[in-house]
Amino acid sequence: MKLKTMKILSLNCGSSSVKYSLFDWENKLPMASGIIERVGIEGSFISHEAPGKDKIKNEHPCSNHDEAIKLVLETLIDKNHGVIDSLSSISAVGHRVVHGGEEFVKSVIIDAKVLEAFKRLSSLAPLHNPPNIAGIEAAKKLMPKVPHMAIMDTAWHQTMPAPSYIYPLPYEWYEKHAIRRYGFHGTSFLYVAKRASVLLKKDIFKSNLIICHIGNGASVNAVKNGVSYDTSMGFTPLEGIVMGTRSGDHGVAIDLHMMQKKNISPADMTNILNKKSGILGITGKYSDRRDVELAAEKGDERCKLAIEIESYRLKKYIGGYAAALGGVDAVIFTAGVGEKGPITRGKALDGLEFFGMEYDKDKNNIAKTRNAECEISSENSKTKVYVIPTDEERVFVEDVAGLIDGKYDIHTKFNYSFQKPEYRNILRDKAFEKECEKKPKLLKVAVNPTTSFKHFQKN
Repeated sequence: MKLKTMKILSLNCGSSSVKYSLFDWENKLPMASGIIERVGIEGSFISHEAPGKDKIKNEHPCSNHDEAIKLVLETLIDKNHGVIDSLSSISAVGHRVVHGGEEFVKSVIIDAKVLEAFKRLSSLAPLHNPPNIAGIEAAKKLMPKVPHMAIMDTAWHQTMPAPSYIYPLPYEWYEKHAIRRYGFHGTSFLYVAKRASVLLKKDIFKSNLIICHIGNGASVNAVKNGVSYDTSMGFTPLEGIVMGTRSGDHGVAIDLHMMQKKNISPADMTNILNKKSGILGITGKYSDRRDVELAAEKGDERCKLAIEIESYRLKKYIGGYAAALGGVDAVIFTAGVGEKGPITRGKALDGLEFFGMEYDKDKNNIAKTRNAECEISSENSKTKVYVIPTDEERVFVEDVAGLIDGKYDIHTKFNYSFQKPEYRNILRDKAFEKECEKKPKLLKVAVNPTTSFKHFQKN
């Protein structure tokens, strides 16, 4: 296959969403991107956009990820909104895979043996590996003749030192059973870390960062000299800060106590901790932060409590990692809540001025966009505070291309296009321009907007 003619599809199947993008590698241009949200939840919908076409948002029931993948492919070939005539135009597919244990330390071409290994490791990431695998199998059925690649979420964290990833448990558990901290959201952290260094105008391998990826799943990453140093998620994506349906950190004795008291099996406890805890466990109703904030505004006390607990736990991680790094160049928020949740961001940063982290409340309230990199730090802040929309799909595309042409390697030896100051995302630029027509204040917080926005700044 000639690399320059490739059209690469990226599929990122999360616990309740499917993000996708189609990329024209020959012209280095995005063809389309979108997301299906609330998969498996009432009110699921697809948002789809392509250059030169109106953005669409349609409600569509998706009870599982098989239905969501099918909807993605149908949308890409739709006569009105699609960008290709048939699925045969797609040359390769990159899939997000959350957990590869110690068997996979970087992205890999998927064959039967690799897929079987992912299934064997599914218990390590029960909310994510199953939908990851469902996406792979659904896509392979519909596109059996094209190569499929797995983009490993754990690869970014392979640089963590032993004190960060070894647990204070019997050491033979690590030696014989690979019990260790793995860390997740790796593709997101990779992209955001590289972009942060561009905004800082600093060599990535001389940058210390704290990145807060806050979505339905959430984790915090301490980046020291441009590589992962520590991260909040651990052996599985259950550990760390409070999440949509996952508990995050808590005393393990609680689990043992409740298992004995209520005769709960290990499988049932795993289900409770992963699917019935976190924000959902506190509120008893909601896992989506948008629902939580609306209910809190109406006086729901448990929703108010959920917001306070989540932001407090986040604050503790930011402070702890600041101490571990011994100096922080920037704190960055990303993913759904991180990009569009000023309430959570603000509460997490309140009181951290003594660490040199000070945010501007007006800028924080304005910075609600997935289309522009924003700075919300105050003029007096010693540490920059950014909101950087993640782009895991772009990492997928470049890893896929690298695998096909034989140049792919670990991120410290592989150059991504988004590491360059001149890098632009055309789809996001166009979407941001439209946003600014309705919300011109966004330009006050946007970092390095394209020259096409100058006419907004003059008016």
